[in-house]
Amino acid sequence: MTSEKELLLRELDEIQQSLLWKVEGLGDDELRRPMTPTGTNLIGIVKHLTGITYGYLVAAFGQERAADELTSELDDEELLFGLDLWATPEESVAGLVEAYRRACAAGARTIAELDLDTTGTHHTGSTVTLREMVHTVLLDTTRHTGHADVVRELTDGRVGGRPDDPMSPDDPEYLRMYRARITGEIDRATWMAYVKSLPDYNPAVWAEFRARNS
Repeated sequence: MTSEKELLLRELDEIQQSLLWKVEGLGDDELRRPMTPTGTNLIGIVKHLTGITYGYLVAAFGQERAADELTSELDDEELLFGLDLWATPEESVAGLVEAYRRACAAGARTIAELDLDTTGTHHTGSTVTLREMVHTVLLDTTRHTGHADVVRELTDGRVGGRPDDPMSPDDPEYLRMYRARITGEIDRATWMAYVKSLPDYNPAVWAEFRARNS
């Protein structure tokens, strides 16, 4: 039976790897580019979550962290106005991605080595448990990876939570028909006839799905 700690580690790693996949294969300009009116950009998401992961899963519990990780930015007054949500011209996007990988590894070590009831100190000075902080980081990472999903799709069309995600078809015709169903351009009968015509449509799979959810 999977323990609570094993489950949390697995879920956190899964969403972290999904975010890392979202920034693969893009150039410096694409990673830095603001894609929403509020300035959301891919490397800013990564940078923000690096600070969150280190702060809540490493520093809060007195664990070791790389000496060069975000020390100057975390003390900068501009942090209060969103400095951690975008990369400065002096910061390498490749370096920020690697910093996030190291933060993820450091956070995983904390979770593996300490009991979930271990107490630490939040940056506000309050006492927190490791369990609370794991859930906080998992929640924030999931929220921002959802932002990255949308930004990456707007950037080059990549969709899904991982390579070869079966729930995210990249067939242009399927996506055109799916959008037409959403907007009401086609009705349910037309949509279902199209879906059932697809080569990988398996009636047995859907029958099992309906039986489980009825």
